[in-house]
Amino acid sequence: MKKYYFLGLAAGKRGAWRQLFTRGTERDCAKLKNFLQDKYGGEAILTKNGRSALALALKANFEKGDGIIVNGFTCYAVYEAIKAAGMKPIWADISREDLNFKAVDLEKPEILSGSPKGIIVQNTLGNPVGIVEIEKFAKKHDLKIIEDLAHSVGVKYLDGREAGTVGVATVLSFGKDKSIDTTSGGALILREPGINPIKAPSVIPKPSDTLRARVYPLFGGLCRSLARIHLGGALMRLLVKIHWVEKSADNKLDLSRKISNFEAKLALEQLEKIKKSGEKPLRNFYLVKNRGEVLAKLRKAGYYFDGFWYERPVSPERYYEKVHFPEKECPVATDVASKIINFPNYYTKKELWSAYKIIEEYLDD
Repeated sequence: MKKYYFLGLAAGKRGAWRQLFTRGTERDCAKLKNFLQDKYGGEAILTKNGRSALALALKANFEKGDGIIVNGFTCYAVYEAIKAAGMKPIWADISREDLNFKAVDLEKPEILSGSPKGIIVQNTLGNPVGIVEIEKFAKKHDLKIIEDLAHSVGVKYLDGREAGTVGVATVLSFGKDKSIDTTSGGALILREPGINPIKAPSVIPKPSDTLRARVYPLFGGLCRSLARIHLGGALMRLLVKIHWVEKSADNKLDLSRKISNFEAKLALEQLEKIKKSGEKPLRNFYLVKNRGEVLAKLRKAGYYFDGFWYERPVSPERYYEKVHFPEKECPVATDVASKIINFPNYYTKKELWSAYKIIEEYLDD
């Protein structure tokens, strides 16, 4: 029987039973905080998810109405955090080579005219930005840097520094398929005192949210198995409809709730493994012509995608109209979003061999 790979839908989630039965305590949260403080320096705050951590980072360091430079190829969670903090995004176009903005492009009039006060660096898909030049730009224009490590825990910049040790604040997401994946949860490390006081979340997660986080990997594995007979997608859609599974983009921003104890324990275990094994890119990407045709061939070969990182410059599709993204000012990001295909790095070349052969025929050089 042909083996199917259910990409982006809890694929690569190993240890589903551990996720289901791990018990955590407040002590595990304390251990996670101490680890993050030792690793990145500063005060660690544990949050419900990554977007909540980013909103707190922005609130601590900026005033309402401030402009924040953000990658023009990102997820809706980043936009949501900026808006929740009362600030405005200033979209910066990206490079096709690494999906990040470059310092030289930030000097454009349309960027500077927004009177930016800060920059969010996200190291897209685990590809490091040119941080030295970004720092020079930030210093020149008196901007604060916030590092978003959702894709890049353990990644090192070209000058040898580790991502998360440069900016005034570091944000982590422990959501589905991120560098650290416990299904939900996040953290903020304030490396320098902010200009505004913020309150650390103290309310425990809702029982329904904790249950969803526990069972998601199990459901993901079941859906992957059923994909062999073309029922995996239907089951996942049903689980989403009845709220047993929550899509990543729908995970609500909440500044009052913290991470669950068991997820803190799992996050610490994963962080310690990255510390020992070194940096790791999150996903490998390719730009193709006629993506619809490519996807049809990949499905025929047994490769299924639950979505893209990202099918729109600000993804997912269902939230795109809310963003009012300036496509004309970010033509590369707009083009890339129509052509990108990417794979999690936990797949082997052997597993993806037939997929690579299909993609090679359509590469957009």
